Amino acid sequence: MRKLCYLLLRFGGWKIEKDFPKESFRAVLVVAPHTSMWDFYYGKLAMTWMGLNVRYLIKKEAFRFPIGFFLRKMGAIPVDRQQVKKLPLHVSQLFEKHEKLTIMIAPEGTRQRTDNWKKGFYFIATQANVPIVLAYIDWKKRVGGIGKVIYPSGNYEQDLKEIQDFYKGMQGKHKGQFNLENDDE
Repeated sequence: MRKLCYLLLRFGGWKIEKDFPKESFRAVLVVAPHTSMWDFYYGKLAMTWMGLNVRYLIKKEAFRFPIGFFLRKMGAIPVDRQQVKKLPLHVSQLFEKHEKLTIMIAPEGTRQRTDNWKKGFYFIATQANVPIVLAYIDWKKRVGGIGKVIYPSGNYEQDLKEIQDFYKGMQGKHKGQFNLENDDE
């Protein structure tokens, strides 16, 4: 399966930088930019090729039959957006139950352009006492991978600046929808 994922990535013109930190096996994996459903497709191929068994959060409305069955098989965890304040506690309990758990989250919370990222990924990592590992999918360079590891300091604004600085200049599939793109280039 891993070889097939590699071939599909190469066929799609992607280069995946495979050096990833050991923290990737027990972390909140932040993935950006997220401007297209294709991000999930290539991201899932890359994670499978790297040998990472990631879980990810999706709004519960997507779990209708028959799609819900396949989403769960692929590692999806349904999220009730009416109960979003309880999400960090719920996910931290998942970390308590599993020795190896990687939760993948798109911090923008949508594929549309947004000026403010959702804070949930940060509070989940803080509550679960796990690092935030930064993954990327840069459509301009057609390269993806896993980069920096951030240990939440408790100072959200400071940590968010460091996280967003990592992603500055990267481009989503739909140019202009990622709020950290450098449109001058």
